[in-house]
Amino acid sequence: MLGKGGHAALTLMSLLLLLWQEVVGIEVPQDPKIQQDLKQPPTIIKQSVKDYIVDPRDNTIIIECEAKGNPAPTFSWRKNGKFVNIGKDPRVTMRKRLGTLEIAFRNGGRPEDYEGEYQCFAANDLGVALSNKILFRVSKAPLWPKEELEPVTVIEGSTLVLPCNPPPGLPPPIIFWMDSNMTPIPQDRRVSMGLNGDLYFSNVLAQDGQKDYSCNARFNFTHTIQQKNPFTLKVQTMEPYNQTSYNTSDPYGGRKVAESPPTFLSPSGSESVKMVLRDEQLLLECIAAGLPTPTIKWFKRGGDLPAQKVKFENYNKTLKIVHVSEEDAGEYVCRAINHLGSVRHSIYVEVKAAPYWLDKPTNLVLAPEENGRLVCRANGNPKPDIQWLMNGEPIESAQPSVNREVLGDTILFHKVLMESSAVYQCNASNQHGYLMANAFVSVLDMPPRMLGPKNQLIKVLVNNRTFLNCPFFGSPLPVLRWFKNGQGSGLDGGQYRAYINGTLEIKRARKEDEGIYTCVANSILGKAENQVQLEVKEPTRIIEAPTNQSAVRRSKARFHCKVASDPSLSTKVTWTKDGEPLYLGGRLKKDEESLTISSVSEDDEGMYTCTVKSEIDQDSASARLTVLEDASPIPLRPDRPDPPMDLDLSDAAARSVRLTWIPGNDHRSPVTEFLVQFEEDRWEPGRWQDLSSFPGDLNSVILQLAPYVNYQFRVIAINAVGRSQPSRPSPRYKTTGSPPDAIPRDLRGWGSKKDNMEITWEPLHDLERNGPNLQYNVWWRRKDSGDDWTNVTTFQSKYIVHPTETYVPYEIKIQARNDLGSGPESNVVIGFSGEDKPKEAPTELQISKVGGTSAKIHWKPVDLSSVQGEFKEYRLYYSRESSLVPGLVVSKEKKTTGFYTTVPEPSGILKDLVPYSRYQMFMVVANNRFESPPSNNVIFTTEEDVPDAPRFFRINRRSLDTLYLQWGKPLEPNGILIGYQLIYHRVNGSRLGPQQIQTFLQNETEFTLRLPDRSARYKFNLSALTKVGAGEVYAEESPHFTNEENFTDATDVVKLTEATLSSVFSPTPTPLPPLPPTTIPPTTSSTTTTTPLPTTTSTTTTTTEATATTTTPVLVTTKRVDQNVLAPRREIWNLTVVPNSDYANVNWSHNLPADSKFVVEVTLDSNKTVTVEEVKQPPINLRALIAGEKYRLRVYSQELNSVSSKFVIFKTKAAHIDQVDIATQGWFIGLMCAIALIILILLIVCFIKRSRGGKYPISVMFRSWFPDWFHKISSS
Repeated sequence: MLGKGGHAALTLMSLLLLLWQEVVGIEVPQDPKIQQDLKQPPTIIKQSVKDYIVDPRDNTIIIECEAKGNPAPTFSWRKNGKFVNIGKDPRVTMRKRLGTLEIAFRNGGRPEDYEGEYQCFAANDLGVALSNKILFRVSKAPLWPKEELEPVTVIEGSTLVLPCNPPPGLPPPIIFWMDSNMTPIPQDRRVSMGLNGDLYFSNVLAQDGQKDYSCNARFNFTHTIQQKNPFTLKVQTMEPYNQTSYNTSDPYGGRKVAESPPTFLSPSGSESVKMVLRDEQLLLECIAAGLPTPTIKWFKRGGDLPAQKVKFENYNKTLKIVHVSEEDAGEYVCRAINHLGSVRHSIYVEVKAAPYWLDKPTNLVLAPEENGRLVCRANGNPKPDIQWLMNGEPIESAQPSVNREVLGDTILFHKVLMESSAVYQCNASNQHGYLMANAFVSVLDMPPRMLGPKNQLIKVLVNNRTFLNCPFFGSPLPVLRWFKNGQGSGLDGGQYRAYINGTLEIKRARKEDEGIYTCVANSILGKAENQVQLEVKEPTRIIEAPTNQSAVRRSKARFHCKVASDPSLSTKVTWTKDGEPLYLGGRLKKDEESLTISSVSEDDEGMYTCTVKSEIDQDSASARLTVLEDASPIPLRPDRPDPPMDLDLSDAAARSVRLTWIPGNDHRSPVTEFLVQFEEDRWEPGRWQDLSSFPGDLNSVILQLAPYVNYQFRVIAINAVGRSQPSRPSPRYKTTGSPPDAIPRDLRGWGSKKDNMEITWEPLHDLERNGPNLQYNVWWRRKDSGDDWTNVTTFQSKYIVHPTETYVPYEIKIQARNDLGSGPESNVVIGFSGEDKPKEAPTELQISKVGGTSAKIHWKPVDLSSVQGEFKEYRLYYSRESSLVPGLVVSKEKKTTGFYTTVPEPSGILKDLVPYSRYQMFMVVANNRFESPPSNNVIFTTEEDVPDAPRFFRINRRSLDTLYLQWGKPLEPNGILIGYQLIYHRVNGSRLGPQQIQTFLQNETEFTLRLPDRSARYKFNLSALTKVGAGEVYAEESPHFTNEENFTDATDVVKLTEATLSSVFSPTPTPLPPLPPTTIPPTTSSTTTTTPLPTTTSTTTTTTEATATTTTPVLVTTKRVDQNVLAPRREIWNLTVVPNSDYANVNWSHNLPADSKFVVEVTLDSNKTVTVEEVKQPPINLRALIAGEKYRLRVYSQELNSVSSKFVIFKTKAAHIDQVDIATQGWFIGLMCAIALIILILLIVCFIKRSRGGKYPISVMFRSWFPDWFHKISSS
């Protein structure tokens, strides 16, 4: 932890860096005149590699060092920290005007005598630049020590390791095994070479003793191979070995060899540790012994192996990861398996890192008295130390300067002087390596200079956006101003905009903008100026363009092309045919305004283009000539164009290329657009994608491309009829790679567990990769902690930071990189680690005011720090425990409502309660993932209120002079029901008669009204009463006398007479309205008292269960319309449900208006969950049901909630049941045939008796067949 002094220093450093963050050095232009006069400290531009190994046989060894500067730098060298006197050694020379060393051995001498660490110094009057420390070593290829190897005796089936122990070489040799005949030793799952060069046998076969084994070391620098004395192998077998009995399926030729479970030959023990450096290659090896030969499998504990990076080699014995990053650290487990068992070995991989740049220092050019800074930031594992040097010496030993201040990895310069010029070196090092960079500070004073040509004449088109350039330079940077015609103040604002680089923009050039513009650059060292003359011209344009023509063969064709242009500009008109120049003369003649073609032939058909050019612009127009065969031209129908031809690529650049093509025949409809498509063969080969579209008069365009893509293109022509076929593909064009340009999108940090933070982002698209090996650099640190950034490099689109504290904010940023460099960094976003369960619960939950449908609640809040996450809300759980109305059963469904408040004394209103009920509630505090323990439990009751509307209100006309009124109790009485109130008026046209009131006791639900005459009509308003007052009104109107409906009784069963029954079986039936369904489905019908939330009512319910053999619709009895009926009341009937496993088809009938909307209410029987869905007209498909569950369903009107169907109970099918169609079963077909035969026989008997004169009423026959059913019909 930092002490107070440390915090103060950190704060001061942050403040100073903030003051310097806007300082930017002067950018020196690459103008030769400027560069020639510019004094500049030295810069190293070429040097040898850090680890420089040479072949000892070379006659001359070169150690490179080149630098630039003004004045030209001089060079010196140090070896092992000591000055090298080049003049004293005749073998060593330095190239003229360069620092490169040449060491010659033509006349003797040994390269080994010059081994050491070299460093080059380049100096001039302004400073000293340093090369890297170059470790110069001579390649070595030592001989193998002489040794006599005894024959190796081994029992068949056992394990064997033949050691190699190659001599140490520089660089290390490449190892391989051969026999004495120089034939490579074949390797497989049983026999293979390890990373250390040893040869491993998982088990030995008898035929292994038929050859010898020699280890060979190849030294690439010296191009030599050293061979070890060969091993002779003697294999002892328990039974005689016959070579002819060997085969791959039985390598032991039928002999009995003892099998053994797997053991590891390499590495030893149960676990080991492997350290690897970032961006290097990781090789993990597991070689096992055993019989049969074990199989090796790899996995990473706690995660998956990175599939894009991992490769398995040496028959799965070696795991290889290229470009190792920090996310590759962890425990890797290899497992060896055969049928006798398995064994595991854990390898703990540690990823360290040599220093790598985060912010490499760059050269800084300043003017006197300016401020600036050099920044040197590097990362590594462990964290590298930063050391600053000035002109090659530690900065601590340099002469102190009040203009310079070192703050860790930053040097601040303020009010620099001319003598402040120097070269600074930044050295970042840890135990795994070092980085060094030179960056000079050059203090420059130079009077203002104009860099562009003098007194330019610029001609522009009227109304065009125009730029006048005035490049300049000076140090300190001059201030530049523009003047027109030498008058007035500087031009900036309104029509003009002046840029800091010296350019003046005229947003819309007009004639009055013509004149001489002067740019003046001023600084404390002087003044410079230049002039630009501007002329504004009218555009060149074609005012009468050629038009498409049809000409008969041997006739004359003429194309007009009339041009208008600025009088001061000369213009030239040219004609082309199909993109090729026209050679005029003979039959082709051109005048000022037209092109004439005499004696037209088929060769003249094509696209003619008129182009007019001036020195500053051009215009063109095209028209097609169609040649006809006869004198009576028949207009041909336009068609799609032919595809473009001869695609060609030119003007190749890093991110663009020019595509040119020849348009095809447009078939009498001009091409309006060309669509260019591309295909690339790296990520989505074979898929053509749109790139750009261009106007139809172009056939050569510049295509803007993405880096690192192997393109090919094709073109599609488009006219008014449609698209052409695609052209043939162009040759392929591969763009060069570059660092990524894009920033990964949707960067966010969130916790999936309480002790982690998942950093996720949207990966770059394939065309945004810009190069190979796309990775992501991710940085994070605790917000407002002042900690250094922690970073990791990953191929994935997610990284998990673990462990973390619970719900703390982090700053996060990301950067894409590939093998060619790093892209831009993202903005910093704030993420949070994971949430945990809140520690505290709200307390003292209480009720202060209760009404019929709402209650005011209060509670004591929690400390927000105890929420352990983002405070989401105070969540209230409440349920209706019972109704205070005796005998009313309610659903105890638990409901929730949330309150977001952070005030010290919170309160809220709980709404949508049911009056006259007993409730229970408790409260929790919630974050995004968890809830706290519950608060105290509170029980309260709501006040009595007015009741709901009566459940139904029906008006039936039982006779011509009476109306029968019937209603149902409210679904929710909201208190003790004391009666009903009926208010009605007689209707006379549009006028209402006097109001009449009738009251009823709570148990009265019907009323008969005698009509004064048969044509009397009434309006009725019915409401239920509690002691609070009258409830919601149910309004109805008595129907017209015509089109009336007769409802026989409360069960709505149609009364069947003998006449209607006989009509069913009559050979010539009389047409009647359709009867209710006569097929009785396999349902169970019962009259029960159900309690749908939140009401209680008595309804008739129908239950059906979807079985495996049939799908039966749930059926509600259909009402039949009779001849003498009243106008129908609004109702919903015939509700049918055809259930499946996870959906049901629902249909119903109704007499509501055609634009009515309905609500389908579905209750899941297992937990009483109620869902509603608003629908329009039937039928509908009800989705998202649960297989094998029982449901209750009803349909009611959205506008008139009292208009409801009866409840239907159904059960969905069980999932994945093979259904059998009963109609295809033999027993069912036989049964139906038998029933049909019996009925036919009975009918024949009946007709025979009647034909003999016998009296046999059909009612008697039906009574004998169906006595119970006929009795019910007769009694009703």
